Amino acid sequence: MTDTQTVEIETDAEHRVEIEYCTQCRWLPRAAWLAQELLTTFETELTELSLKPGTGGVFVVRVNDEVVWDRREQGFPEPTAVKRLVRDRVAPDKSLGHSEK
Repeated sequence: MTDTQTVEIETDAEHRVEIEYCTQCRWLPRAAWLAQELLTTFETELTELSLKPGTGGVFVVRVNDEVVWDRREQGFPEPTAVKRLVRDRVAPDKSLGHSEK
């Protein structure tokens, strides 16, 4: 097996992130900004990131269908907090650099 094949096998896991946001509250810009932060940080680890319009004040971040952040319980997230939660599920050994402090 070549090194390239090894890398392909290690990265075969699919990791989806979904950000559901309230359209009534006009939270699309906030959701899009968080999506950009996650896509920049996890360029090779994520296989999909979706924005899901919702209503009723919803702002929920899911990783592989698991809720990792819910605004109703935890308030609006700081990107660093969400990055840590995503990292713990998709790339536990990945350093987040200055975000770790």
